[in-house]
Amino acid sequence: MTKTILVGCGAGFANDRPDAALRLAQDLAQRSGQRYIMLELLAERTLAEAQLRKRLDPQAGYSARLFDFLEPMLDLCIEAGIPIITNGGAANPRAAAQRLRGALAGRFPGLKIACVLGDDLLEETPPRYKRWLSSDTQQPVSVNVYTGADGIVQALTGGAGIVLCGRVADPSLAVGAIRHGLGWSADDWQKIAVATAAGHLLECCTQVTGGYFAHPGMKDIPDPVNLGCPIAEIHEDGRLILGKTRHSGGRVSEQTVKEQLLYEVHDPRRYLTPDVVLDLGEARVQDLGDDRVEISGLLGHPRPDTLKGLAGVRGLWFGEAEISYAGPGAVARAALAREILLERFDRLAPGVQPWIDLSGVASLFNDQGGRYLQKQLAQAPALEDVRVRIGLTHTDRSLLEVLLAEVESLYTNGPAGGGGVRRHLVEAVTTRSFLLPRGEIHTTLEWY
Repeated sequence: MTKTILVGCGAGFANDRPDAALRLAQDLAQRSGQRYIMLELLAERTLAEAQLRKRLDPQAGYSARLFDFLEPMLDLCIEAGIPIITNGGAANPRAAAQRLRGALAGRFPGLKIACVLGDDLLEETPPRYKRWLSSDTQQPVSVNVYTGADGIVQALTGGAGIVLCGRVADPSLAVGAIRHGLGWSADDWQKIAVATAAGHLLECCTQVTGGYFAHPGMKDIPDPVNLGCPIAEIHEDGRLILGKTRHSGGRVSEQTVKEQLLYEVHDPRRYLTPDVVLDLGEARVQDLGDDRVEISGLLGHPRPDTLKGLAGVRGLWFGEAEISYAGPGAVARAALAREILLERFDRLAPGVQPWIDLSGVASLFNDQGGRYLQKQLAQAPALEDVRVRIGLTHTDRSLLEVLLAEVESLYTNGPAGGGGVRRHLVEAVTTRSFLLPRGEIHTTLEWY
């Protein structure tokens, strides 16, 4: 009988559900064998936001909800011998480790906490990242590299019960666990392809167990209020089966797995990751029943010579304002409000292009030039509840304040019946990506 391990994912983004993660931990604690839990808590802009929090407080900068996930499951996982692996260290894994060690307060003295470092290039002296960023990039607040699974494997091999990472690539959270649990070599490309596919299926958590799949009347999902977290079953011979938390809502089926398998994959034949180039061209998905699906036919090619870097850049302001129109003729009055604002904005700030939606008429499918909106207006929808939303970006905050005030001016300047104005102005963080040679980056470990 070949060795089998289980890897469960309890979070697919920073504001996922901690109660679902706890149910996952409770389920895995009742199972036998080698088990791991991964928590994926980062997105493209999350690190920039974390760096800004770290500037205000040197003990902040890890994922804002990291401990909402960790604290309920911590004792259970430690007692059951289930390592927790997360990129929730974000911009400050060290601070997260220090808080975690303090929270344990003498309990579990044998627990080892590892920080995987080396992805954060912002504080380097001299700053190497300037070689890789384009000249138009100004005021970077975060510069990180998507690293692979090597540091996680080293940490687990060293006995870590909790592994806190920064910007490790999402699938690599699982790849590190699988390489450790099954002893797979980093250059066994076929096996690492299986591990990466497992990580890719797990990384968005309940998205693969029916959450993002659900469409009433077309793709119904049982008990969507209590979705179960995904659990990958990986066999030593490379067999991969995906399931979910027992006695939970949601569904794992051929359809949910296929949707997630192709999610955010630029080229199914060459999905570039730090650990392998994954080829899904021959992948097969077989429904085994009872919310268990087997994935086979995965191919792997040597990992890329470059790694992806991502910089969070400040220097822009984002403003938005909204006003509602209701009752007979609401669409016509909302359309008139839009025309008034366009002319006023053009007079006050020539060249600034606002984005104006009429929610209920044209929003998700809207375009900045208003072509889709005009098409919708020509069909004269008989709506009696329309909200006008304006979005603006500019480097000049004071200019945006003037333009947003124009929306509130509609209260008395018409059209009739406008109400419920809200205004919002925040600094915008944009992102810039770049490639850098793999040999330029070296991960290190710190123990707590």
